[in-house]
Amino acid sequence: MTMIGIEERTAIREGFARLLADKADEAALRRVMATESGHDAGLWSAIADMGLTALLIDPEHGGVGGSIVDVEAVFEEAGAALLAGPLLSSAVMAATLISASSDGDAKARLLPAIASGQTIASVAVTGDKGLWTLDDIGVSATGSALNGAANYVIAANVADLLLVVAKNGDGVAVYEVDPGAGGVTLEALKGWDSTIRLSRIVFDAAPATRIAGLDGAAVERMLDVARVALAGEQAGACRRIFDITVEYLRTRVQFGRPIGGFQAVKHIAADLLIEVESATSAARAAAQALAAGGKDAPELVSLAAFACADAFHEVAAAAIQLHGGIAFTWEHPAHLYLRRARVDAQLFGASDYHRERYVSALENAA
Repeated sequence: MTMIGIEERTAIREGFARLLADKADEAALRRVMATESGHDAGLWSAIADMGLTALLIDPEHGGVGGSIVDVEAVFEEAGAALLAGPLLSSAVMAATLISASSDGDAKARLLPAIASGQTIASVAVTGDKGLWTLDDIGVSATGSALNGAANYVIAANVADLLLVVAKNGDGVAVYEVDPGAGGVTLEALKGWDSTIRLSRIVFDAAPATRIAGLDGAAVERMLDVARVALAGEQAGACRRIFDITVEYLRTRVQFGRPIGGFQAVKHIAADLLIEVESATSAARAAAQALAAGGKDAPELVSLAAFACADAFHEVAAAAIQLHGGIAFTWEHPAHLYLRRARVDAQLFGASDYHRERYVSALENAA
């Protein structure tokens, strides 16, 4: 696998930020939110042209050959813009799973199309409880047929390919499924944040093809990669809504002076800045540890998972209060960040789960 240097990573990130500023500003986001799919095909093509859909795929399969460090940097920008679409599900979750398999045919068939953005893939992992653990898998496999249900599936409504984690006689395996096949029923979930489209998928003797070499350990690894990408998204969004709020505090005048000059407001802003910086540090540290395969990777991933989720929610909620009544209006972006924060906090495991996982990892390392 090739290595992306710091300068190249910075250039990729800055280029992505410019693309989002040009094609995915707040007005564009609101237009996408109002569509049935919640997906901008033109923006997706531009993202693919930049190679961002290929970051975690080896060059031999048309990819860039990057690492989770590169992905985390990109997702900080995605979070800042509240990017809607399948980047997390396809370029991170699906790409990680297939790349980890020993199935040469599946890699040759699927990875180049995912890398180019031609194929959008979605991964069905958790069951109706939404615990995001191997025990919570709600789909079972018998031979080449799947039965059961997967829930909270990201971007399944625009997917060309489903990767379904299912229990079978061997434990846990991953199956390739055509979302348009018989026995596959997608139900769109009504969510608080329309920038993220989630679905519940029911399988009734749905035809499936097992992808060789993927087991529970590979699924857990994929979830950790996804958690770090999500942490980057949360850190980037946290920083952006903080910056928006600070700018408001500088310009909103009350009693003849900017409200940011009042001591009580200064103290709140200082506390929020600590949350922003801590979230950024946690996300980046987790990415570095996971990429290096360090012994401290499990605890750092768990730390990032709950620290970034909690910081994003705290800063977004405080932004609503500091903006006053205008933040509750549909026209103001603050509530969009709070909506994303609340949905993100439930993906890939809630904060309490990751705190327990963090403590267990520390105990095991002792």
